[in-house]
Amino acid sequence: MKRLEINFVGHGARSPWAGRVMLAVAVAFAADVGYSYKQTRDALAFHKTQVAAAQPRTAAARKPSPEEVAVVRETVERIALPWEKLFGALESAASGEVALLGIEPDPKAGTVVISGDSKNYLAALSYVLNLSRDEALTGVQLLRHEAKAGDPQGPVSFAVAASWAAAGSERR
Repeated sequence: MKRLEINFVGHGARSPWAGRVMLAVAVAFAADVGYSYKQTRDALAFHKTQVAAAQPRTAAARKPSPEEVAVVRETVERIALPWEKLFGALESAASGEVALLGIEPDPKAGTVVISGDSKNYLAALSYVLNLSRDEALTGVQLLRHEAKAGDPQGPVSFAVAASWAAAGSERR
């Protein structure tokens, strides 16, 4: 039997260039990652300075004009009004013989003008009476009424004015 020689350390037939090529690829990859990191860091710093320079020009930093303040104040006052009481009064006075065409509230004056059509003059007067019975509206009065000519059913256009009692009482 022949003797078998086993060399576990072995200096075999490896290429001496394989390690060097792998090292060069690793160094090139590390250099690329480092360069990308530097570009990203520089871009971030540049954008931060742009944002910091732009902040004083934003709408929050400038002082609003008196006209803008007045418009905002008026809008807030309109929103704060008890609209549900006005609409509740209009709904409670509603009937099948009356069709509302327009509601023109004036929150500053605390008044509202309601225009509509009714099947006849009696229906218009009944609507005015129903509105006057509601607690949310005071001083309800018929402003105008006009029978539509040429229509055999006799419809009537009308307008009603009222003081919006709830609007005036809850103001500051």
